[in-house]
Amino acid sequence: MEDKNNNSKLVTHRGSCHCKAVTFRIENFSDILTVWKCNCSICIMKQNHHFIVPEKNMVIESGEDKLTTYRFNTMIAKHLFCSICGVQPFYRPRSNPDGYGVTIYCIDKSTIKDIIWKEFDGNNWDQSFEKSNISCLSK
Repeated sequence: MEDKNNNSKLVTHRGSCHCKAVTFRIENFSDILTVWKCNCSICIMKQNHHFIVPEKNMVIESGEDKLTTYRFNTMIAKHLFCSICGVQPFYRPRSNPDGYGVTIYCIDKSTIKDIIWKEFDGNNWDQSFEKSNISCLSK
């Protein structure tokens, strides 16, 4: 299936944490990914470069019972990480609590045609959120 607007194809991406206890797939999603680089206090420390996925496109295949949640500040975002290896393959972002932020480095690269990098100023979250239109990406 080809998207005539940006010449991307719809594919299924597969991913996992480091130890592969947590595995997942993203169905019917573009092979051209828009990845957000955020500079907020937690994203900068763990280099959380992620793309937004609507909940309907995300399937956790294994290891949901291995996920541990960390919350801070507004308590909206759910930072999910593997309790075995500590890697965060995806999370529920404050900007998109109805979807997932998927760590680009946890995806099998064979299904990615291209990456568009975007900056998100997490130190000025409200202004960056308004300008970015990021919330529409999980719809």
